[in-house]
Amino acid sequence: MKVWIPHETGHALLGELPPEVTVETMDDPARLPSPVTDVRFWVPPFLAGVDATALLHELPDLALVQLLSAGADAWVGRVPPGVTLCDARGVHDPSTAEWVVAAILSQLRSFPALARAQAQRRWAYDEVAPTDELAGKRVLIIGAGSIGTALRDRLTPFEVEFTLVARTARPEQQVHGVVELPRLLPQADVVVLLVPLTEQTRGLVDEQFLAAMRDGALLVNAARGPVARTDALVAELATGRISAALDVTDPEPLPADHPLWEMPNVLMTPHVAGSVRGLLPRAYRLVGQQIRRFVAGEPPRNVVVDGY
Repeated sequence: MKVWIPHETGHALLGELPPEVTVETMDDPARLPSPVTDVRFWVPPFLAGVDATALLHELPDLALVQLLSAGADAWVGRVPPGVTLCDARGVHDPSTAEWVVAAILSQLRSFPALARAQAQRRWAYDEVAPTDELAGKRVLIIGAGSIGTALRDRLTPFEVEFTLVARTARPEQQVHGVVELPRLLPQADVVVLLVPLTEQTRGLVDEQFLAAMRDGALLVNAARGPVARTDALVAELATGRISAALDVTDPEPLPADHPLWEMPNVLMTPHVAGSVRGLLPRAYRLVGQQIRRFVAGEPPRNVVVDGY
């Protein structure tokens, strides 16, 4: 059987594979490495969009698609019957949680304003001091999966109070249901979005959601851009009542003339939370495990069900 992966460097990171497995690098659909027959296992490029899914229907023997991303929104509903879709749950926990911590601290300690002052060679102490701080804050984490848990663990030393939210409540784990957001949002100083993009979460952050946030609260989006309605987000941020740290936007890339670029209360990064040097070793460790399970006839991990 053949396995297609998108990185030449991935070959050395897979670990030992059964002898019947042939791994080939396929990083450009316009230049296939071999005939499409007998490709049973495909790893698309990291953050591949909807366009990449066209290849699904050209691989007659395909049985499993293993994504390198935690989100599967571009693939859900497009995978042919009989093909299993798996995401990279767990691979991005350290990097995304790390980005969220950095973004929260940067906004609360006024790093964007200080960076602008540095670029202008201004000693801006009187403009920003005293800054806000993370200690004592109430952090609402919307998305209680593996990344949400990793974030909670990393924020624990900062002496914050946590509330975790998932699709449905899990009282035994102290996780609240999404239906409780109208009550929870006004209590939070920091609101972090870590949910996958599904039909249920698309537009979750709308006018009502934003209006429920307390004055001075910080919204952090490390999920997907369309989880927030951009027009509602821009309107609320324009009032100056809340601030935001965004690794994702809708659309992406954000047009150069978009108002979000010039808002002083917005910190933006270009969808880089998961793009770290440790990504490929972690990702291909998972891919190798999944290939071995597939060949052994064992059920794969991280199977995507209902968009999750």
